[in-house]
Amino acid sequence: MTPVKKRHASEHTDHENQAETTIEASQNTENDCRQLLSKREEELKEAQDRVLRLVAELDNTRKRLEREKSEGISYANESIMRQLIEVIDNLERAVEHGEKDESCEGLLDGVRMTLKSFADVFARFGATPFESVGSIFDPNRHEAVFQEQNPDYPDMTVTRELQKGYTLRDRLLRPARVGVARNAKEDNC
Repeated sequence: MTPVKKRHASEHTDHENQAETTIEASQNTENDCRQLLSKREEELKEAQDRVLRLVAELDNTRKRLEREKSEGISYANESIMRQLIEVIDNLERAVEHGEKDESCEGLLDGVRMTLKSFADVFARFGATPFESVGSIFDPNRHEAVFQEQNPDYPDMTVTRELQKGYTLRDRLLRPARVGVARNAKEDNC
């Protein structure tokens, strides 16, 4: 039998202290790792949030650009259409004038065909005249030139159209110039 060597109390305490120090160091390292992991997870969440926001912003920008491009294509002819409305106005005046003189029937037929051709081209590109007589006055679509008392129409109703209004798809190309019924009793203020 081998004799058991007794340790001194001081040796025993040193080993315990070393073990406790090792355990404490291990716990501190574990706590440091947890804190570092928590910090990294938070940074990752913030980065993911930024990425999601950037993706959403990019998608919104793409959609806006597509909408602007589509509108640009749809309304590209707006400027020329506004100018051609004057040509249609002149052709309509020529037809009105020609209808008063029976000797101009041949010329009148040619002007009517030209006017119809213009109207067809306008319709193909989405420009159409709108009727105003009998409708309620709308300052977004009508330009009031005068007011008149007219018992045949309710108050603020368009009674006469001096110049047709036109729309290009859903946009106003030109407001109609109109006369409006004003049948309200006059105030003596």
